[in-house]
Amino acid sequence: MNFLTDFIFNHYLTIKFFHLLSAFCWMAGLFYLPRIFVYHRECEDESTRKTLDKMASKLYFAIMTPAMYSSLLFGGLLFMLPHNRIAGWMHLKFSCILLLIVFQIYLNRCRHQLANRIPYKSGRFFRLINELPTIALIIILICAVFKPF
Repeated sequence: MNFLTDFIFNHYLTIKFFHLLSAFCWMAGLFYLPRIFVYHRECEDESTRKTLDKMASKLYFAIMTPAMYSSLLFGGLLFMLPHNRIAGWMHLKFSCILLLIVFQIYLNRCRHQLANRIPYKSGRFFRLINELPTIALIIILICAVFKPF
């Protein structure tokens, strides 16, 4: 075994703890940001919209983005274990994570357009896309818990 693998094995529970903590924080942001967009689209008060803009920006840059990077870092360390690199379920999980990253980038685009008052999607649209992270989370949890293949 090499140094990195030894390090990961020796600190496995700590790395797993920080991976799960980061993933929970990231997912919370992915669930909440589209909800802020719903409120933004359905609000008619400019002062409230400015508050929602600040909330969305702080959520995106101070919580979601660091949590995403941290989740990827600690998850990447866990992926380095030999048995994880060849597991089929891990590749499905990784695909879902890539989709969540794309989704987060899309949410930032939506945040920017709403902040600049560019007419965009309806509150109903944001309610619908709010369910996408739930689907990804269910697939990820099934993969991580049951390791189906």
